[in-house]
Amino acid sequence: MTASPQKHLPAWSLAVTGMVSVQIGSALSVGLIDTYSAGGVAWMRLVAGTVVFWLISRPPIRSIRRKDILPLIGLGLATGSMSTLFILALPYINLGTAVAIEYLGPLSVAALRSRSLKPVGWLFLAFAGVLAMTQPWSSAFNLKGVMMAAFAGACWGTYILLTQKVGDHFTGLSALSITVPIASLVAGAVGAPTIISQFDLKMVAIAFGIALLHPVIPFALEMMALRRMNPTAFGTLTSLEPAVSILIGILILGQIPNWLQALGVAVVVIAGAGSQQNAARDPEAITEQNVTELLEDEAAILPKKKTRRHFNKTPSFKWRKQKDD
Repeated sequence: MTASPQKHLPAWSLAVTGMVSVQIGSALSVGLIDTYSAGGVAWMRLVAGTVVFWLISRPPIRSIRRKDILPLIGLGLATGSMSTLFILALPYINLGTAVAIEYLGPLSVAALRSRSLKPVGWLFLAFAGVLAMTQPWSSAFNLKGVMMAAFAGACWGTYILLTQKVGDHFTGLSALSITVPIASLVAGAVGAPTIISQFDLKMVAIAFGIALLHPVIPFALEMMALRRMNPTAFGTLTSLEPAVSILIGILILGQIPNWLQALGVAVVVIAGAGSQQNAARDPEAITEQNVTELLEDEAAILPKKKTRRHFNKTPSFKWRKQKDD
């Protein structure tokens, strides 16, 4: 019997491919903004993502407890706001800059929740890197784009904190099948009028294509990677995302950074990796129990394996939100 393809691929390559998929989806979204508007692009991607996740996993409505209602609504609002604000920032600032600014959100959560001063130091280092990338002293500085990306980062941090509220009760596909539809309602308030007025089959195909690039394919790849990686190593690897976004920005959008911006993104990556290594506890509370639940969700979209690995180490702060960016 032939082994499944993912067994022959290094776990790190699955995680990196997931990051690349996210950033390609974001880069391709930039080219759609003139036609469908930024809010419209965010909405069509979230609606298509909702359809895909509902096809994979039925929303566990009966499992929702009264105390879960407000946190789940908050998670959906945070996801929708984050995705919409991020795309709204892209016409004004480069993709790599937007990702680096947004990354300050999770780093801030790690610093606020830590009993050590080390994460605070990493946060300030990342902020210095962002300053080098945005260059507020230059004429090219765009305050509107920076603020939108910063608010997207704040929404990401809020998402992490609200995940603590629902704890282990909703994870993986079960959480996404509830929160992504709510997120689509948020984006719809901004983007629905444009999309409805231009609705056609071409737009539907584009929406599902972007949704597959982000969040569907990255989610599947990350679950495969987590089966074979220590979660702390996975979190450290995902700190490369600002660098990946710079590379995709160069290749697809022609956004070539100057030397100071290149130095800035390197500083942000170092700060992210350092924060991962020094985090005493994951602010998203991804424990062995809910990592196992994620792997059970995986059976809905991936081939079953004969064995399952369990993780004994507490992971670092970042578990990918599905940026519906």
